[in-house]
This record gives sequence, C-alpha cells and structure tokens, in this order.
Amino acid sequence: MAIGVYFHPGSMTTQQYDETLGELDAAGLARPAGRVSHTCFGPADKVMIFDVWESQQAFEEFGKALMPILQKLGVDAGAPDVMEIHNMIF
Repeated sequence: MAIGVYFHPGSMTTQQYDETLGELDAAGLARPAGRVSHTCFGPADKVMIFDVWESQQAFEEFGKALMPILQKLGVDAGAPDVMEIHNMIF
C-alpha cells in the first residue's frame, strides 16, 4: 500500500535541503527504490517535504541512510506524518 510522508521540521533551510540532496546523491540514493514522488516546498528558512512511497518498508529502508545525513547536517527532522494514499492524479 502506498503511503504519503510529510516532514515538517522546526527549521530546515534550502541550503540544508540542497546539502542533503548532495549527500544522498553521493551515497547513490538520489532516486531511492520505492519512492514514487518527492516535493520540497515552503519558505527558504523553513522548508517542508512531501513524499509518496510504494510502502512503509521502502520508506523505512531509505530512512536508515537519510537520518544520519540529516544529523550530520544539524537538521532535526522531527516525526513525520505518515498516511495511506487514497488516490493520486498526475
């Protein structure tokens, strides 16, 4: 079952976001298995992320690599909201 994951950190800048993407790319995870879509939005000093994942398991596997990167960059991701996807229209 597909899930939506909404990250709303207390503060994450566009610079931290871009650095996170660079670290993920260097780790070979720019396009992780199981992620259907990725969106970053919000003001430059407080960006938020919304992803759609094929499954909870795929999301959790990615988290094993993502969380150490966020910690290294000083980002407190907080607890994401995770919800089942009812419908997607592209």
